[in-house]
Amino acid sequence: MERAWIAPVSGGKEADGSPQGGQLMLLNSLIDKKVPFVPASGKDSKNITWYTCGPTVYDSAHVGHARNYLAFDIVRRVLEDYFGYSILYVMNITDVEDKIILRARRKYLMAEYLAQEGSDPERLLKDAAEALAVAEQKQLAKLKNAEEEVERCDVTTPDGKKRIENLKEAAEQEGLLYRKMSDAVDRLKEMDVSTSRDEILDAAGDALAARLDEERKATVSDPEIFRAHAARFEQEFTDDMQSLNIRPPTVMTRVSEYIPEIVSYISTIVDNNLAYESNGSVYFDTQAFRASGHTYGKLNPWAVGSALNAEGGDTGEKRHQCDFALWKAAKPGEPTWESPWGRGRPGWHIECSAMASAIIGDVVDIHSGGEDLRFPHHDNELAQAEAFYHCQGCNQWVNYFLHSGHLGIEGLKMSKSLKNFITIREALTTFTPRQLRLMMALNPWDRRMAYGVQVQEEVKSREAQLKNFFSNVEVVIRKSTNSVNHPQKWFEEEMTLSEAYKSAAASIHTSFLDSINTRGALDAVSELIKATNVYLSARSGSDGQIPQPMLLRQCAALVTRTLSVMGLTPYTSDQLGMDNVGSGDSEASKRTDSILDALSEFRDKVRNLAKSKSNPAEYLTCCDCLRDDALVEIGVRLEDKADGTSVWKIDDPATLRKERDEKIAAQAAIEKKKLNNKWENLKREIEKFAKIESLPSLQESLSAKYAKFDADGFPTHNAEGQPLEGKAIDKAKKEVEKAKKVRIPYEKKVAELGPNFLNDMKSQLSDLQAKLQSM
Repeated sequence: MERAWIAPVSGGKEADGSPQGGQLMLLNSLIDKKVPFVPASGKDSKNITWYTCGPTVYDSAHVGHARNYLAFDIVRRVLEDYFGYSILYVMNITDVEDKIILRARRKYLMAEYLAQEGSDPERLLKDAAEALAVAEQKQLAKLKNAEEEVERCDVTTPDGKKRIENLKEAAEQEGLLYRKMSDAVDRLKEMDVSTSRDEILDAAGDALAARLDEERKATVSDPEIFRAHAARFEQEFTDDMQSLNIRPPTVMTRVSEYIPEIVSYISTIVDNNLAYESNGSVYFDTQAFRASGHTYGKLNPWAVGSALNAEGGDTGEKRHQCDFALWKAAKPGEPTWESPWGRGRPGWHIECSAMASAIIGDVVDIHSGGEDLRFPHHDNELAQAEAFYHCQGCNQWVNYFLHSGHLGIEGLKMSKSLKNFITIREALTTFTPRQLRLMMALNPWDRRMAYGVQVQEEVKSREAQLKNFFSNVEVVIRKSTNSVNHPQKWFEEEMTLSEAYKSAAASIHTSFLDSINTRGALDAVSELIKATNVYLSARSGSDGQIPQPMLLRQCAALVTRTLSVMGLTPYTSDQLGMDNVGSGDSEASKRTDSILDALSEFRDKVRNLAKSKSNPAEYLTCCDCLRDDALVEIGVRLEDKADGTSVWKIDDPATLRKERDEKIAAQAAIEKKKLNNKWENLKREIEKFAKIESLPSLQESLSAKYAKFDADGFPTHNAEGQPLEGKAIDKAKKEVEKAKKVRIPYEKKVAELGPNFLNDMKSQLSDLQAKLQSM
């Protein structure tokens, strides 16, 4: 279906959408097209508002969440630092919601159960098995419902084709959950009372907690249980965002602090006849909303009406299946607040509409979130806000909706419900914060991306390319401080690099205009680096021409600036590079002390070698120790050049240690292989000589064919005692020569090394074996 979008206007004219006009375009989820970006405050205004959906703080944030927050932090930085916008950036914290209530309550009830009934292994195993069996049947029912939805979907319409994609993905996820649950059932069947409690709970803990919750939730009445749970994970989320260097919002809104505003917001929607009270709950009236001239399901119209997406099921309280709760009547085991409809709590979607309206008002420039929030959450947000501002004629509360693509793992979205997630803290044990940011920047913010080996390898390769580039430029600049004595004339090589710089700058700008295409910008940076490497290679020849430092500085400044606006370096174009090394006096002083200590120790070693008139090779070993040990710990990379000189570059000590250790390991592997080959060859030699040594004497080996031999050991009579004649003598001669030839290598070794040579070889083999085992 064709979806409507009202383009913001300024001065009676819509924005020029042509890339040639230098217009910033954004992929707007309201119509899934790139459209010109114009602030609500006017085309020439630099003030914009942005609301982003924050976390529901019921568990640790994972890399899928980092994908969303890093992606939009990068987009925000480009808008602020590259295009110069001033952003009122609002993010909510959902600390009142079904998932939080369930998780906090179940955690409390499980701890209580384990301290009492669960201390009996037999009781725990029995309860776990019963709970898991029930959970498996429930999940099977969900899977069947999902598959039936796919079967019922009409694919002959454009909406149907889009809808079935969503339904198939949902069915696939339900199937994965069912298979995992069935595997857990099978694992639990193999367990007995000797099985550890942790193993039992690993298989059936969630199912057991759900059963306890169904039976005992009414016993949980202390609101602090829910608040403490949410507060713990809110703090963890905040710490994770700081670790990832994500800019904090201008305003952070917490649901529990905005209950009065939310109640007032709902009241206005009810007064506008677009919501109704039912048994103490308040539901949004989707049919009345449509009848009043509004569109429900702007972002994901093909999901509207799906039984899988219907909220709350058929409770008998709702007028229509699509209606959803704005206020939920009080239930046992839940936190509640006062309202005109009785005690209760807010529904999930209303919080964002109410809090964003409280801070921003009736028009939001940008609203962002994960792709999975399109429907029902974001569509319901839009409906609520239009209903709230209905009397003002509001038909478009948000002008630009941005949705980040899912992060996939094993072919599915990374998700807590699927238990296929990696927490941010776990990821930071493998990657640095910058590497994770670079990973997201290399993938367009609006597209799905895979968290796999290929992506991870590209990140590390790109980072190495950038660091090497800055190190090479820094070396040239450092060596050419005296510009008076430096030739400044440009030749063809400089002109070529200058053109590459201009091309890269233009490509970076075009990429940022194209819906903040960070991948395109980084590819342009990579091309400039390649051109710079070609230039440096050409200027390292024997023609006497040296690199032009000012041109290289210009190239490095562009790269630094581009990385800076994506949050990949703390520097701007005035200070080149990626690492904030030596930024403080104490750090600089510490580095200087370490360098002086290393040089002093090196001098002592060299003087002692000279005094003892040591072998020249020992001097080289001493130099290698300085390069590979002392300087590595300081964070200095020393590279030997072909002309006998060397250059130093600042780098991360951990990176240098890793490279050194990998080099040592590779050399050790080569040495081990050589030693192993030597061992195998010696073993074969020993086996060969031992076999010859064990042979009978010449006469004994031929005794079956010949009865008598002369003094030289040559056969004279055959086995029957008859003298040899004619051809028989020739044949005997050949057999003797063949037998002697077999023994010749052994006899030569005896002559060369003595009769005990075989024992000596066996001793050498034992020594080699011991060395191999020690490696």
